[in-house]
Amino acid sequence: MTATAHAPGESTTAPAVTALERPLMTDFMRGVLKENPVVVQMLGMCPTMAVTNNVANAFAMGMATLFVLVGSEFFVSLLKKWFPNEVRIASYILIIATFVTLAELLLQALVPDIHKALGPFIALIVANCLLLGRQEAFAAKEPVGRSVLDALGMGLGFTISLTTLGSIREILGNGSWLSFRVLPASYEPWTFMVLPPGGFFTLGLLLLGITVVKDWRDKRAVAVRA
Repeated sequence: MTATAHAPGESTTAPAVTALERPLMTDFMRGVLKENPVVVQMLGMCPTMAVTNNVANAFAMGMATLFVLVGSEFFVSLLKKWFPNEVRIASYILIIATFVTLAELLLQALVPDIHKALGPFIALIVANCLLLGRQEAFAAKEPVGRSVLDALGMGLGFTISLTTLGSIREILGNGSWLSFRVLPASYEPWTFMVLPPGGFFTLGLLLLGITVVKDWRDKRAVAVRA
């Protein structure tokens, strides 16, 4: 292997990848897999535990959060140059709260039963650390297009995680999926799964499974390189 020659005083550190050089899909896929808000970053645990007792509620909360993420990241990225530094966080919260209100009105008009079941957790999206964290860490620094892709990826990753948890809990807790029976009538529902402790239990099992698979892949990669 031929070593690359460097002039005296020249830095040997690889140049940082700028926003324009980074593939667009990187911003989208980050939230779906590598930095999934629920199973990797452990953000938004309050709605994750509270609304995943069935699939419909989990999916509705995921879609409402995705809607708020896309709208708020779009406007924060678009208007970031006009936010005075002293009030930027308050400005982010104001934008987030506007989209949370829109999401709540849409759910109330389109799916009133689910809106009633979700209760105060829709309004609590304003306090979701995922929302404020993405504004400060990404939308306030990146262009509008990349911010929307980041919001779509994070919202989709959040929705997939909640829907997966809701599916496991509803199937084991009620024997049904989206209210359609999928287990035999002889199955005795495991009521524990639709209660709050069932949420922690299911999330723990999911994290354990992800860790086992990740360790297996890492060991396999090391064995292939050896």
